[in-house]
Amino acid sequence: MTEDQNDVEQLCRDFRRMFQALRDQIGKVIVGHAGIVDDVLITLFAGGNVLLEGVPGLGKTLLVRTLSAALSLEFRRIQFTPDLMPADIVGTNIVMEDQATGRRQFEFQRGPIFAQIILADEINRATPKTQSAMLEAMQEHSVTSGGTIYQLPEPFIVLATQNPIEQEGTYPLPEAQLDRFFFKILVPYSSREELGTILDRTTAGHDPTAEPVVSGRQILDAQKLVQRVVVASHVQDYAIRLVLATHPGGQFAIDTVNRYVRFGSSPRGVQAVVLAAKVRAMLDERYHVSFDDVSASALPALRHRVLLNFEGQAEGIDNDDIVNEIIQQTSTTVEKSASV
Repeated sequence: MTEDQNDVEQLCRDFRRMFQALRDQIGKVIVGHAGIVDDVLITLFAGGNVLLEGVPGLGKTLLVRTLSAALSLEFRRIQFTPDLMPADIVGTNIVMEDQATGRRQFEFQRGPIFAQIILADEINRATPKTQSAMLEAMQEHSVTSGGTIYQLPEPFIVLATQNPIEQEGTYPLPEAQLDRFFFKILVPYSSREELGTILDRTTAGHDPTAEPVVSGRQILDAQKLVQRVVVASHVQDYAIRLVLATHPGGQFAIDTVNRYVRFGSSPRGVQAVVLAAKVRAMLDERYHVSFDDVSASALPALRHRVLLNFEGQAEGIDNDDIVNEIIQQTSTTVEKSASV
C-alpha cells in the first residue's frame, strides 16, 4: 500500500469519526429521524442547502438549532412572515454621518444573512419577492447591494423549514429557489416509542444540549475531500440517466413522466445526486461510488425538481412516486449510446 493510499484511508477514517460525532451530538436532543439527520449532514459536507418540509411541531427548527450547536459556526435565524422585506434579510444602505467632518455618506448595514448557518424558518410564509432575496446567497454565497458584491462567510449553508403548501398563509416557493436546495427532506410524524422518549426528555426536567465538536475549517476540508471521491464512468452515466428520465419526451423518460410531468430536473439535480453519493460511499468505508449510493441519493435530490403538469396536479400524483418509479425502471446497465 502506497503512502498516498494510507493518507487517503486516514482522511476517510477522520471523516467518518467527524460525521459520527455530529450524529451523536444531535442524537442527544433529537429523538429518532436518523435518516433525516444523515441527509442533513450529507448536505452539509456536500456544500449544499436543505429544505425541511413538515407540519408544525415535528422538530424541524429544533434539528437546525441543534446542528448549529454542534458546529463552531456563526448561526442566525430568520423568521419568514408575510411582511418580511428583502432588505430585512440581506441588509441595506443607510445614510451615516461622520462625527469628525459632518459629512454624510451611504454605508451598508449587513443583514442576518451574513452568518454561516442560516435557519430560514417557515420560508414559505413570506411573499415570493422576499423569498427571491435568498437566491444569490444560496447559489453564489454572496449578496449584491447598491452595485457592490459582498461575500458571505464560509462555510455557508441555508437550512430552511416550510409547512405543507396546503396550509393557511403559505406561498409556493419559486422554481428557481427550489432548484437551489440540494435536498428536500420530508419530516414525518414520530412513532409511538419516539413520542414516549420525547415526553421523557421534555416533561421530566431533562434539558439535553449539543456541544460543538466540528469547526468550520474541518467542514471545508471535508468538502474538498468529498470532491476527490472517484466515480466510475458507468456509475456517473447511471446518475445522468436518472436525471434525464425526469424530462418528458426525452430519450430516457418513462411513461409516467411523459404523462404527468411538465419540467424535469436541471443539471443541479445530477450534481446533487453525485455529490451525495460520494458522501455515502465514504460513510460506507469506500473511496468509490456505487450504483446503490446513487439510487439512495436520487429521491431527496430530485423530488423537488420534478414539476407536475396540470393533469398530474389534478390527479394528485406524488412526486416521490414518480422518482421512485424512475429509479426502479432505470437500468444500471451501460447504455450503448453513453460515452464511457
